[in-house]
Amino acid sequence: MAVVLPLLLLLLIGSSPTTRAAANGDLQTSLKPHAACSSGQVMPRDDRTRVPLYRLPGPCSPPSSFTGAAKATPSLADLLRRDQLRVDHIHWRLSESQGVGVSEGSVKEPVRFGVAYLHDQPVIQVRIGSESKGSVQQQQSPPGVVQTVVLDTASDVPWVQCAPCPVPPCHPQADSTYDPARSSTYDAVTCGSPACEQLGRRYGGGCANGQCRYRVPFPNSNLSSSSGTYGTDLLAVGPNSGITFKFGCSHAEAGQGGISDSDNTTAGVMALGGGPESLVSQAAANYGNAFSYCIPAATERRPAGFFVLGAPPSADSSAYVATPMLRYPRVPTFYLVRLQGIAVNGQLLNVTPSVFATGTVLDSRTAVTRLAPTAYRALREAFRGWMAVYTAAPPRGSLDTCYDFSGAAFVAPPRVELVLERGNVLELDRSGVLFHDCLAFAPNSDDRMLGILGNVQQQTMEVLYDVGGGAVGFRRGAC
Repeated sequence: MAVVLPLLLLLLIGSSPTTRAAANGDLQTSLKPHAACSSGQVMPRDDRTRVPLYRLPGPCSPPSSFTGAAKATPSLADLLRRDQLRVDHIHWRLSESQGVGVSEGSVKEPVRFGVAYLHDQPVIQVRIGSESKGSVQQQQSPPGVVQTVVLDTASDVPWVQCAPCPVPPCHPQADSTYDPARSSTYDAVTCGSPACEQLGRRYGGGCANGQCRYRVPFPNSNLSSSSGTYGTDLLAVGPNSGITFKFGCSHAEAGQGGISDSDNTTAGVMALGGGPESLVSQAAANYGNAFSYCIPAATERRPAGFFVLGAPPSADSSAYVATPMLRYPRVPTFYLVRLQGIAVNGQLLNVTPSVFATGTVLDSRTAVTRLAPTAYRALREAFRGWMAVYTAAPPRGSLDTCYDFSGAAFVAPPRVELVLERGNVLELDRSGVLFHDCLAFAPNSDDRMLGILGNVQQQTMEVLYDVGGGAVGFRRGAC
């Protein structure tokens, strides 16, 4: 599949830091949800690797996949606490690389917190293995076990729960558990093999009976992890795709005090990071070293976003706002971009580009975007000025700019635009500006720490990671 980089680079070279004016009417958003799930907007792509993407749980999620998850809906305070733990983990990982993008003493080591934070996360369904069911009708369906997995751009080793996996230490999942003994195409990775050695100290779990073991710490704790056998089997992403896939076959999930995640009904995690173990790296030879996704807005009733392995045709590149992709060789997991500024209703904030120089990590699972304190204060001041007509409300956890919209039929937040490196301007969807009636941004503790672009700001737009070409593209209104 052709990658989109050449035309993305043309867009980068010819861009300039301009902003567009828009009427407040374009930004109005009803506080009442749509009466029914509407169809999402799509661009023709290679159907071999396109699958729907859902929020866990969501009003339009597949009902069979998320039973029970809604019962464990965390409070906003708990969600924000978990979100901060993930942010701390990302900063801690980056600090391992000779203090990349951090200052001494500003990064917290992961704390003792055993919940894997699977609520309100982007998920897709894939098929693993070659198991076929017993009835004639079932045998006519594609082989393999359907597994609902969380998309994670900040991890490297994919894993799913595998039988036997008693509860506890495993968590109950909505899908049938994948059983390697029932798949004729499954093989355990052998000890001493290149694939086993590649796991290294971070993900290696030793050996047992000649079989390679893995261990993946959860993104917010060194004391919580998935562990088991490292194996290979067939993976199908989309209706007509398939690769031989290396992944963790989890037989145990260790949490704080031995308690696993109570609101997790998924089968595991589909890692999309930049390490050699990730799905993206493994599928590069078949589909190109690229992927994209679109996360639907949490406040609107839409059936799904989408996930695609591979890049769109190069002719579609003009639809994307493009910017260079940054990577740190010592921490290859993360994908970064660099901001040059932020504009509110077309007015560029008085923040020097050097404030954003450390870069911004793209993360599919962090919710609220983190900014350097200097940039956040400027954004907050401008935002409060435009929102002065609304009644202010007390802070909600780390969200310090909140409003009481009771009695208001419509809310018109100011337009927020991110000025990317090389000057291209990305306008955020209106759903990415407010989060639980608060400004959907939070400050880091230090200007020298890397920013994080969270999934609240990414929602409704296709985010294209052209890993092989070193570029990122954003397409607004994609889902």
